[in-house]
Amino acid sequence: MHITTVSRLLFLWMVLGLCLAGKAQPPRGPFIVSPQVLPDKKVTFRYLAPAAKEVKLAGGLFGASNAPMTKDSIGIWSVTVGPVVPDVYSYNFVVDGISVMDPANEDFFPNERFKSSLFEVPGFTPTIHALRDVPHGSVNYEYYPSVEGTTGTVVVYTPPGYDQNPGKRYPVFYLISGTTDTEETFFKAGRTNFILDNLIAEGKAKPMIVVMPYGNMEARIAEQTGNPKPADPVRDSPDAMVRMRRFEQDLIQNVIPYVDKTYRTLADKDNRAIGGFSRGGGQTLRTAFWNPDTFSWICAYSANLPTSELEGTYASIISNPEKTNKQWKMLWVGVGTEDFMYKDVATFLNYLSVKKINYKSMITGGGHTWINVKTYLMETAQLLFK
Repeated sequence: MHITTVSRLLFLWMVLGLCLAGKAQPPRGPFIVSPQVLPDKKVTFRYLAPAAKEVKLAGGLFGASNAPMTKDSIGIWSVTVGPVVPDVYSYNFVVDGISVMDPANEDFFPNERFKSSLFEVPGFTPTIHALRDVPHGSVNYEYYPSVEGTTGTVVVYTPPGYDQNPGKRYPVFYLISGTTDTEETFFKAGRTNFILDNLIAEGKAKPMIVVMPYGNMEARIAEQTGNPKPADPVRDSPDAMVRMRRFEQDLIQNVIPYVDKTYRTLADKDNRAIGGFSRGGGQTLRTAFWNPDTFSWICAYSANLPTSELEGTYASIISNPEKTNKQWKMLWVGVGTEDFMYKDVATFLNYLSVKKINYKSMITGGGHTWINVKTYLMETAQLLFK
């Protein structure tokens, strides 16, 4: 066979392959920009759904609860809202009654159950959680042997300079998300890495390692054994307490030893802090109270311990305030006045005051939101390890 014949055959096969490949590709729709933050802090959202009968924007935290969207001639639904107060927000679309994330937005809220997208309205001056021109730390995903033969996951922040200073060791802050959140939520929704980068750059926080574990052992076991995730227990119920204890055992027996082995930590009580939001705050308080020799710094965001539990399980801690106040460097509690946890947290703080247990507190406006959590994280990070 002549070379020219071979070349012609190869060319024909290439053309045929390209034609088939072209036919196999679905037609591309119009390019969608969503969300679009405008200079005046208004925000435009868009969603392509030519066949939909109704599309709404669900963004209650920025004043757009079930906001109707309008469809144009090619099937793109849109709405402009605001101006929106600078911050990080979650949202989703409701398409003919079905909640969906924004397919044009790659940033999403990590959660076991509901799925929503994230966007940021930048401040007129950079916020504490904004990406700034400062030295940045690293965020790593780690896997460790966990309960019942499962593989656990944690997200680990190391501060700027960690890799450049191999002889230096750092204190560790264990930071736990709330019910249905994942190990990524404090990173992606809470902007922990940017907050720490900025505070460290300003000299307001000590360089520290932040470890963000997953708080739902039962969901992990179910997922890795091919079973459906169990329903969330009623808060402070016996089932919830069993799960609290399982989390505590995993953190103490598996996570902390793994982190101390893998990272350059200052592996002692005074250089170890624990904090959390909502369920993670309850896990924080119980883990710290169950292990008074493990943590010196305790930060509870929108969380409390019931009086009956304090007087029963933790009677030795409550009955000896002088010893307790020497044992901990800081017990910090924050909550918003519109938070559904406000009354329980206020009762908790009043009880600590009566029993002469030292604490710091921060009462803000707002509710059970990551907007408040970022504020609490910013405040506590400046107090730790000093």
